Parts: sequence; C-alpha cells; structure tokens
Amino acid sequence: MQKKLAKLTTKSKKRRGRGYGSGKGGHTTGRGQKGQKSRGKINILFEGVKMKKSFIKRLPLRRGKGKFKGGKKPLVVNLHLLAIFGANEIVDIDSLASKGIVDKSDAEKYGIKILGDGEVSKKLTINLPISKSAAKKIEQAGGKIVK
Repeated sequence: MQKKLAKLTTKSKKRRGRGYGSGKGGHTTGRGQKGQKSRGKINILFEGVKMKKSFIKRLPLRRGKGKFKGGKKPLVVNLHLLAIFGANEIVDIDSLASKGIVDKSDAEKYGIKILGDGEVSKKLTINLPISKSAAKKIEQAGGKIVK
C-alpha cells in the first residue's frame, strides 16, 4: 500500500506596493498619506526642517590634512628596536619587515618614522624618515641618514 505524499506547494510572494491588489495599502502603497515623502524621491539624509538635533549636525566635522587618507599617522619605530640589526646594515621598510618589527603592507600604506627613544651602538644606514633626536644618536654612533 503506497502512502500519498503531500503535495509541496510554494505560495507566491506578494508584490508589495503595487496598487490595490498587492494587499498593502492600495494607492498609498505603504508611504503614508500626504507629503513630500509619499510623492517623489528625496535624499536619504533628508530630515525636513529639523536642524537642531539633525543627523548631519551630530556628525563630527572632518577638517584638516588627514581627511582623505583616514587620518592615520606613520608607524613609529623607536631606536631601541634597531638593536636587532648588525653593524653597517641598511634600515628600510623591507629590512624592518623581514626582521618582524613592522607589517610590510601597513608600512607601505602609512609610512614609518624612526624616533629617538633608546640607544644605538652600531653603525646603521637609515633610509627612512627620522626625528632630529634619533638622527643625532645615529650620527654619534657613526651611522648615516640617507633621506
């Protein structure tokens, strides 16, 4: 004896906002009754006359240089981290990335700056932007700055 399987049916999806037959609103189609928002297309940020606490007014103002780059500052590498390098080595983005001090993709995106926190006892050739205090310490140790 065979059992009858229930017929699988899928109900068609209602087309919302398409007049009276859609089952939603008829001529207003879910937009309310009257007014600007029920008629045409308006900007998504439009808030009417309300200005005191509007969304746009509550956003912070984006002024200044870093506006388009995301405002990121360069990655900071202090002098005490350069103790890993041997004498007469060149310090640049590739060498810092290979020693694991910085991530190469971040370094290329934001840049690197060497700051003077720490001491250096080896002759190094620096091929990166560097602060005045760090440059002074490098030159005292016998190194040189290319950039």
